[in-house]
Amino acid sequence: MERLPRTLELFYDVLSPYSWLGFEILCRYKNIWNVNLQLRPTLIAGIMQDSGSLLAMRFLTAVNLEHPEVLEKASRELWMRVWSRDEDITEPRSILAAAEKAGMSTEQARGLLEKISTPRVKNQLQETTQAACKYGAFGLPVTVVHLGDQTHMLFGSDRMELLAYLLGEKWMGPVPPAMNARL
Repeated sequence: MERLPRTLELFYDVLSPYSWLGFEILCRYKNIWNVNLQLRPTLIAGIMQDSGSLLAMRFLTAVNLEHPEVLEKASRELWMRVWSRDEDITEPRSILAAAEKAGMSTEQARGLLEKISTPRVKNQLQETTQAACKYGAFGLPVTVVHLGDQTHMLFGSDRMELLAYLLGEKWMGPVPPAMNARL
């Protein structure tokens, strides 16, 4: 039996620790489950007012538009700053430091930071946030599963076992055995 195309969209905001949990788990499983994981930086304030992550999420949107290969690392570094090291991610210097730690050059990071107020970046973040809302988001993270012509929306980082079931895959806990060997 031929497998249906399998795409997961993860709508997330670095201000949400639950988004971080879902992000890390899906990044670990994307190759194990052979799914196309699309990271979708989303403004939680567009869903839940006054979250305080606008600068960081605009920056990640700019990264996604111009350097998508760095989006996973840049997102992770912003989460590390705010949730592991209690550092401020609302200041440009903090965003630049996170970008550099994620492997971007200072010039690349500054260039992207200069673009966060452009209509292109603002509109893209707004469109992504609206897309999450159209799927029924009322918080983040939201994972949208596309299986052939079927779409399923899962809210929260505690739905990974259900996600595995929908994909017809085995859930092996938040850190799959192959990852345990490397950690």
